[in-house]
Amino acid sequence: QAQLVESGGGLVQAGGSLRLSCAASGIVFSRNTMGWYRQAPGKQRELVARITHGGVIVYVDSVKGRFTISRDSAKNTVYLQMNSLRPEDTAVYYCNALKTLGPGPRSDYWGQGTQVTVSS
Repeated sequence: QAQLVESGGGLVQAGGSLRLSCAASGIVFSRNTMGWYRQAPGKQRELVARITHGGVIVYVDSVKGRFTISRDSAKNTVYLQMNSLRPEDTAVYYCNALKTLGPGPRSDYWGQGTQVTVSS
């Protein structure tokens, strides 16, 4: 049973930092592209950043230079370091695991989400 458990969200003032973590279990971590998405009230879920097993990284333009995604294969964990936070970063942040390598069908798993609120 695949499970993604996010942690690290909270309330922070503008300009502050938070570090999100997502611990994965029940998947072959090395076969998955790991991503962080967010959904603000009244808006569609959007990709924030993703990282492949090989370390290829993509960021949405609005977070470039402020957020850093990384993964630790020994811990089956993906991180999102968020610096210089802005009120518009306020959203529920979701972890995603997309199986892109290895045998068998593709799989796509989501965490339960963690709230990030940035006050002005």
